[in-house]
Amino acid sequence: AGVRTIEHGDQVDREVLQAMLDHHVALCPTLAAPEAIFLYRGWNKGIDPDPERITEKKAGFKLALTMGVPIVAGGDVGVFSHGDNARELELMVEYGMAPLDVLRAVTSGNAYWLHMNNLGSLKPQYLADVVIVKGDPGQNIHRLRDITGVMKDGVWIIKP
Repeated sequence: AGVRTIEHGDQVDREVLQAMLDHHVALCPTLAAPEAIFLYRGWNKGIDPDPERITEKKAGFKLALTMGVPIVAGGDVGVFSHGDNARELELMVEYGMAPLDVLRAVTSGNAYWLHMNNLGSLKPQYLADVVIVKGDPGQNIHRLRDITGVMKDGVWIIKP
């Protein structure tokens, strides 16, 4: 049917993930969406026990990583504040994905799975959308929140 990604991936199990591998389908886990919903409902992360849905999300995501299911990064519009997309990437790391793998997923990985062959890497003839941050997000994903420069289509929007 031409499916390239499964969004959310709630309650995935080994059988579903194996089918995704067999059919070359990536998982876009949208980890930040359920967390935001529970936070809005009064859940105190790190103090209260994880809600069952969060526990299931963590387990499914970790199983996908273990099985080698390709991971892409996305989010749900309207669930959390505009501009907080880094939260999804931070949760990917918190749930077990290496920071460098998260950066690959959100750049060249997303471009690959969306058939956008002129995005996702710094190469000649690619669209020049670049975010410059203070520090190394490959070591500490939270550095993505410390933006010092932004280039869009080869033009500086925020000059470093």
